[in-house]
Amino acid sequence: MIDLATIQQTIKQFGLDGWLLYDFRGINVLALRVLGIPSNHAGSRRFFYFIPASGTPQKLVHRIESGALDHLPGDKTVYLTWQSLEEGVQKILGTARKVAMEYSPRNGNPYISRVDAGTVELVRGFNVEVASSGNLISAFESRWTPAQWELHLEADRLNQAAFDMAWRMIAEHCRQGKTLRETEVQDRIMAYYREHGMTTYSPPIVGVGPHSGDPHYSPQKGADAEIKNGDFVLLDMWAKMDRPQGVYSDLTKVGFVGEQTPETFEKIFQIVARARDASIATAREAFAKNRPITGGEVDDAARRVIEQAGYGEYFVHRTGHNIGEETHGNGTHIDNLETRDERFLLPNTCFSIEPGIYLPEFGVRSEVNVYIHSDGTLQVTGGLQTSVLPILKLY
Repeated sequence: MIDLATIQQTIKQFGLDGWLLYDFRGINVLALRVLGIPSNHAGSRRFFYFIPASGTPQKLVHRIESGALDHLPGDKTVYLTWQSLEEGVQKILGTARKVAMEYSPRNGNPYISRVDAGTVELVRGFNVEVASSGNLISAFESRWTPAQWELHLEADRLNQAAFDMAWRMIAEHCRQGKTLRETEVQDRIMAYYREHGMTTYSPPIVGVGPHSGDPHYSPQKGADAEIKNGDFVLLDMWAKMDRPQGVYSDLTKVGFVGEQTPETFEKIFQIVARARDASIATAREAFAKNRPITGGEVDDAARRVIEQAGYGEYFVHRTGHNIGEETHGNGTHIDNLETRDERFLLPNTCFSIEPGIYLPEFGVRSEVNVYIHSDGTLQVTGGLQTSVLPILKLY
């Protein structure tokens, strides 16, 4: 059952007359999640569910799937023909003049663009303004429960221990002169996750030298690199507890296989670390002043640092992403590069901060997770790496 009172309060908070949730054959997974409909139970006919800012919700369902929304509160209208569908949409909207839908102007944010243009045209045809439901999605799709926060802390602790295990494995093999390849480290990390009750949707990134300069490098057996003394290594590791409502820990750290890190690597790392810290400080300051802040603004803070250092062209992805039960959740992303994320950062949500500089010889990324507590305080998990790890000195 949805929390109708909270949803209606949030609709009012964002100056809307209502929220029109629509789906056809599972195309709007965001609407399905908000309404508590499993994606594998999505029907074969269109439905609309209108939540007004105040008053009784309205359902519009097809005759042969008339019970599709019976688990939800509200009055029901049943349609059969396409003409009665259009009449029904106008009826359930009533006097509303500005409603939210899973739509993004000019498709500026494809993560929330789940409603087709024709359906938007239909609603606009009734002299109704269609606004983006992005902030509503962030509020009801990406907010964590207290139990999920605890699951994240557990995943974070184990994930950081997995980094220590991986660095130690690299150090031991290199000291003993044993051959060690990227996929072997990757396999050991995956085994560690299984041994500790964790799960992940795909194996971690283990990138050596030039491979670390590819943001989405994925080592493959037979084509992966050997890890040797004098190598620069990037590890990007994500996993969650394999329990209901588990949420991810997603971290990136870098190391050098040696006793002392060369200045070439450390110089780039320090620029990336300053960019990371600038983003965190920008978000923290905004919440301390009770000032609304968008994901795009936090992205800009990191990007300015890297651009001012002369490496802007080598920062080729957004600064961060929403984190939830999926590594890349559907809430507000830290992005004003790939998309225009004008959604606000909201309490009880989590996101990554992971700026990077990717050169042909090597690439540096530093990733932590940031959780916004209900009182607006920010807590960083994952540990703030302050320098490139000299692996053979520390392990």
